Amino acid sequence: MHVHIIGICGTFMGGIAALAQASGHRVTGSDRAVYPPMSTQLEALGVELIEGYDASQLDLNPDVFVVGNVMSRGNPLVEALLDSGRPYISGPQWLAENVLQGRWTIAVAGTHGKTTTASMVAWILERAGLDPSFLIGGVPGNFQTSARLGNGRHFVVEADEYDTAFFDKRAKFVHYRPRTAVLNNLEFDHADIYPDVQSIQRQFHLLMRIIPSSGRVLCNAAEPRLDEVIAMGCWTPRESFSARTGVRADWSARLDASDGSAFAVLFRGEQVGQVSWPMIGQHNVDNALAAVAAARHAGVEPALATAALSEFRGVRRRMEVRGVVAGITVYDDFAHHPTAIRSTLEGLRQRVGVARIVAVLEPRSNTMKRGVHQQELAASLAAADRTWLYRPADLGWDLGAVAAQVDPPAGVATDVGELAATLAGELQRGDHVLIMSNGSFDGLHGRLLAALAARNAA
Repeated sequence: MHVHIIGICGTFMGGIAALAQASGHRVTGSDRAVYPPMSTQLEALGVELIEGYDASQLDLNPDVFVVGNVMSRGNPLVEALLDSGRPYISGPQWLAENVLQGRWTIAVAGTHGKTTTASMVAWILERAGLDPSFLIGGVPGNFQTSARLGNGRHFVVEADEYDTAFFDKRAKFVHYRPRTAVLNNLEFDHADIYPDVQSIQRQFHLLMRIIPSSGRVLCNAAEPRLDEVIAMGCWTPRESFSARTGVRADWSARLDASDGSAFAVLFRGEQVGQVSWPMIGQHNVDNALAAVAAARHAGVEPALATAALSEFRGVRRRMEVRGVVAGITVYDDFAHHPTAIRSTLEGLRQRVGVARIVAVLEPRSNTMKRGVHQQELAASLAAADRTWLYRPADLGWDLGAVAAQVDPPAGVATDVGELAATLAGELQRGDHVLIMSNGSFDGLHGRLLAALAARNAA
């Protein structure tokens, strides 16, 4: 089969391409921004890439067009495709019909932690010799690829609540029909497609409706909005997890290190394993509990699962150390929601103690640009000693007002090059610089490291 993927260079659609190629299909694709690293990854697989969305791509005459959810009406290729009457399908539906059939799907859903938790589950299954397949919205350190077609029966998928395609406004995860479902948390996000948190809850309810009675729902016990989803209807056995003190859950943790780098895993009060790893933060302990619970349902004993997590190498762009120059550590993190920003900073604070933390944030997501979370943003940065906020050109609200609420007041930058130079002039030995964005931040990490190296050489 010849599959042509429109919008191929996103992490999810690039993963679909890799899985289709591994399944023996001929794969071609197009995008408006064909550039490394995804372009080089796809070319290494033998995927032919086309720049742009010219209607002439219909002449490729594939068996099916797979349409990414970034595509919209008015796009010349989309319009030509619709006029032609040729077959097309969304990425999630193609995955469900061509890869997931007959597999044990483990879906990891929630506003935060999907990528990290899915990576943990995939690694546990790999360490247990189960050779899992996976499609994850990031690059796990233990695999160095975001998608793989294994020989085992298990498939781990990051189950995104974002909409499927311009012609299918359901959440992606309703296509996956999981046997094991992790519900990490539920907060308002994706303001470009959801009007309120209740509309997101309804999508989670649709997910509950397709999990079989022989399956398992693993739910964060500290998330009341998930309780509300369960109350709408759940026909599947459930287990709960939480690392939070005072929260009753089937799966819990006893911290042996305050930063979450060492802890015991308890199942209904009995210790079943021990984890010592480079990860930090209560949110990652929660992720670990969910991963151990999911792996147990898939047949992996907790003792083996926790041993595997002690070898877990994290995920790129999740508190990833990009470099250390003259005693100054620069981190890259994907955090772009106040809850994720707060938990990431608090985890780093537990790790570094009284050392100075400099937080640098680009409010880049569609939800952030609309100003939905601006009232919570200043408080989410409280664990930092110094904060810089970058103002994108298309930001729709007053970033200066939020900067004034930060204690001490945050700096506001409008040019990435100038920001890198300013930071390099301010930073001191022992500082920890946490750069947060769900995009590339115009290469700020590399620019800052280069400026620090130049300062150090001088």
